[in-house]
Amino acid sequence: MKSSLKNYLSITKKEWNGLVVLVTLVVLVLLTPYAYRLFHKDKIINFNNFNADATQLPAEDSSNAANTKVLHPTLFAFNPNHLPAEQWLKLGLSQKQIDVLKHYEDKGGRFYKKSDVQKIYSITLDDYKRLEPYIQLPADGPASIIDINHADSASLVTLKGIGPAYAMRIIRYRDKLGGFYSKEQLKEVFGIDEEHYLLIKDAIKLNPSAIHKVNINKATFDDLRRYPYLSYKQANAIIQYRSEHGDYDNLDDMKDIAILDEATLNKVKPYWLFK
Repeated sequence: MKSSLKNYLSITKKEWNGLVVLVTLVVLVLLTPYAYRLFHKDKIINFNNFNADATQLPAEDSSNAANTKVLHPTLFAFNPNHLPAEQWLKLGLSQKQIDVLKHYEDKGGRFYKKSDVQKIYSITLDDYKRLEPYIQLPADGPASIIDINHADSASLVTLKGIGPAYAMRIIRYRDKLGGFYSKEQLKEVFGIDEEHYLLIKDAIKLNPSAIHKVNINKATFDDLRRYPYLSYKQANAIIQYRSEHGDYDNLDDMKDIAILDEATLNKVKPYWLFK
């Protein structure tokens, strides 16, 4: 037993030499990082010099492109109301400044006198002084009273506080109604509040004869549904009641329709004919 175990554990001289070499290599690999640190010193960075060099570099601005202006602007007479962006660029404004101007216009803003341009926060005093001699504006306010039942968008934008977006909303709402019978109906247009209305009420008029009226006894469901004052169910009820009881003689006949209240009937009355 001992003899067989001894034979199993015994190694040759060649195997012993190989084992010594392997162990030596392992030790050398393990000692290499320590030897590198011993003979190689890391260079210490001088942050004072680094900071000094950094101050010589131009400041990086993520919005630099938006703030860029043309080097040699072209000055010419211009009306700042709805001036195209490329014209503002030629005048020497940056894209960021132009975006602010266009946002002001989209909200219904308008320039009535030269100093209004200076009130735009993105316009610097130097910009205004450079541009002021070239600003040309018509007389303050609209030249005449505007009939809102006939006015196009070009006429409507001359009203104080009314820009292209509001002008288009007024026209769309007018077309849906068939015309305005009261100035105060403008407050039903999305975005036109009491403040906007007070700015323009004295500069507008309306011709009630321009209202497009519908014969209620011949009106289709689609004719009635376009009115913003009527719901789907109310329009359908008017058609169904007429089918069951015959033509309407007057507005009072419609008071028997349960889902129609008097306030709604008074709103649609100017748009309907009964004969």
